[in-house]
Amino acid sequence: MRIPFNQLRFPKKDSYVWGVNFQRTIKRKNERLYYAWVPKEDNAYVSRFARLEGIEKINPGRRIELYPYTVGQAQFEPAEAGNPFQTGHDYSGNAGFDLKVGLKSNLNLDVSVNPDFGQVEVDPAVINLTAYETYYEEKRPFFIEGASIFNNFGRGGIYMNVNVNWPSPRLFYSRRIGREPQGFPLHDGYVNFPDRTTILGAFKLTGRVGSGWNVGFINAVTAREYATVDDLENRYQDEVEPLTYYGVLRAQKDINSGQQGLGLMATGVMRDINNESLSAILNKNAFSLAADGWSFLDKKRTWVVGGWLGGSFIEGSQEDIYRLQQSPMHYFQRPDVTHVSLNPDATTLNGWAGEFKLGKQQGNSLFLLSVGALSPGFDPNDAGFQSMGSDLIDLNGFYGYQWLKPGKVFRQSMAFVGLTQQYDFGGNKLFSCLFGDFNGVLTNWWQFEYTFLFLPATLTNQLTRGGPLAKTPTGFLHQLFLSSDSRQPVVLSGNFSYQWVKNDSHYWSASLSLRWKPMASLSLSFGPAVSFETNETQWVRKVTDPLMTETYGVRYIFGRIDQKVIASEIRVNWIFTPKLSLQVYLQPFIAVGKYDRFKQLNRPRAYDYLVFGEEANSTLVPIEGGYLIDPDGAEGPATSFIIGNPDFNYKSWRGTAVLRWEYRPGSLFYVVWTQNRADYSHPGDLSLWRDLGDVLTAPGDNIFLLKFSYRFDL
Repeated sequence: MRIPFNQLRFPKKDSYVWGVNFQRTIKRKNERLYYAWVPKEDNAYVSRFARLEGIEKINPGRRIELYPYTVGQAQFEPAEAGNPFQTGHDYSGNAGFDLKVGLKSNLNLDVSVNPDFGQVEVDPAVINLTAYETYYEEKRPFFIEGASIFNNFGRGGIYMNVNVNWPSPRLFYSRRIGREPQGFPLHDGYVNFPDRTTILGAFKLTGRVGSGWNVGFINAVTAREYATVDDLENRYQDEVEPLTYYGVLRAQKDINSGQQGLGLMATGVMRDINNESLSAILNKNAFSLAADGWSFLDKKRTWVVGGWLGGSFIEGSQEDIYRLQQSPMHYFQRPDVTHVSLNPDATTLNGWAGEFKLGKQQGNSLFLLSVGALSPGFDPNDAGFQSMGSDLIDLNGFYGYQWLKPGKVFRQSMAFVGLTQQYDFGGNKLFSCLFGDFNGVLTNWWQFEYTFLFLPATLTNQLTRGGPLAKTPTGFLHQLFLSSDSRQPVVLSGNFSYQWVKNDSHYWSASLSLRWKPMASLSLSFGPAVSFETNETQWVRKVTDPLMTETYGVRYIFGRIDQKVIASEIRVNWIFTPKLSLQVYLQPFIAVGKYDRFKQLNRPRAYDYLVFGEEANSTLVPIEGGYLIDPDGAEGPATSFIIGNPDFNYKSWRGTAVLRWEYRPGSLFYVVWTQNRADYSHPGDLSLWRDLGDVLTAPGDNIFLLKFSYRFDL
């Protein structure tokens, strides 16, 4: 293999000393060989590289590449009588370009103007009954390339990561850029709502500058988006997303050959909001600033300390900040909370967060102690992502031992135990967990991992969704992962999980993954998954009632849900030639939920519920579309109320087929077919073959796309 020097990036010098390593993978032996060997007990890598000396009189390459593109799209969907926006077909086109420039030796500039990512695989279907949003992986090439510098924030130096129920906040979540508009139309009528926000332009600067600084800088501007509303007499343009700027800066410096490190990260989101409807639901400005770092405590880098500390700063209208304080991320309106309070006059919301770790991560014995905190006002979600609410203090520790030399049963294995405790800033214990794990590789190259969690009874500030604290009973969780020999043409792996919570819920799930490689150029995978859950306290709604003095004038209504999910992911990767390939992704998905035993929380900090229709003279009468509930019967003073029927039966079939042809180096032609079908019939009732037939025969959306790009090497 010959690599021309002009294809590499390096500074201009008279002579060079480079660090190099070589790896050979022998798949039939499941073996990797390195020129510069690193023992399993160590976590070093680059510092072990060999020195390549004697290179002189060479010139670095200069890289300027322009990728203009054009795309044509045809969308076919069922026509709706009278709807001017759903005529059964829609045709559109687009054009833009990407520019890649090599600046100096280790700095890259990527510019994208009006990018289109129509060739990207669709997101999988999910059912989310929580108050928090679903996390989706980034799949767009512009944001994936060079993303490691942003994703490694707070993780430098410390390679171990054992967290239980810690939301692991991300200051930058690239899928915020180009997201679906967050507003809503103000007029009534037929609506043509944009499915994404147009990225007018974006540039990204990544690489290495100065004396060891790794930098990343992203700037993007998204367009002002409008929903078109037609009431058959007039047509309106209702703004649903303002013109928005996103900025992310990341810098990190290795000190003393990586013995220490220091970095910072800053994000900014600024919206040009010029109407009242958007100013009431969107933050005008949102910023975050944080620093991270690490230091090894000995020359062998056995012990390390590290972490991060930062804050978020949000500005908006009074209506917006009042809404934000009551959102699931904060729940300042909780009636029994003493350390936070609602401020209807506030126009800003600020908070801080951090996490610090001490670890031993070399040798057979491993140790990790971590302390993390998210203040009640911390909120990175304009530019980042956090999977659950703030107002959290996390204490976590574990000890592990790893056997790295092959024996009669295991080639290598590891066991560890740990303890997690979590509190809010008022001192209430919100989570407690004793966990253990045993994993390893058998002599036949099968891999396994078994995890056990014991969960003592604690309180929760999330169950009532802004209401008082409630009790979570004792429970436990078992998880098992198995995977067969990855060297074989057929590889089978499976995940199995069972969770039980006393008097409240039980959940079990199983998923399998079968990968078959009949030839070197073809890979097929099939991954069925099934889960069954019964939860006595699934949130339904809240009802205001001054008679409920125990729960501060509100009835918090829950139901028992019997939920079943059956899904599968099917993938085909076929490499016809080095220039022509086909990728196919399909996901059938069925989720059914049946509710009964509707109930109310009787008092805070307790597992105490009144089941309507079964206790205390209460009545529950089915009516069309829901239930009529009287908490104390016809003779009682409480007012009856209605809840809608929350049963569901969501079925979908979605997939993407991408034919990719690289007709010349760097120049691409895509043919893409995307299909999405959905059906909602028979809520609360699962019948596998009937439901699968319903979704396969349901009217669907089909999108056909042709994308052509050409590479100019300037």
